[in-house]
Amino acid sequence: MSITVNGKTIDVEADTSVDDVVAGLGLPDRGIAVAVDGAVVPRGRWARHTMTDGAVVEIVTAVQGG
Repeated sequence: MSITVNGKTIDVEADTSVDDVVAGLGLPDRGIAVAVDGAVVPRGRWARHTMTDGAVVEIVTAVQGG
């Protein structure tokens, strides 16, 4: 099945979780926020939240500045 991550379409297996997507992109599991289909997925739910075909995922990185 296919999902869109930050505007790019990628193929994933059925039952792919947010954790799997983040790890597959080589991103750290801290300092980022993930929204699936417009709803933020809390970090504690990443392992349980599975993708659906056509899901739109946005991943943003926290940036410290002043």
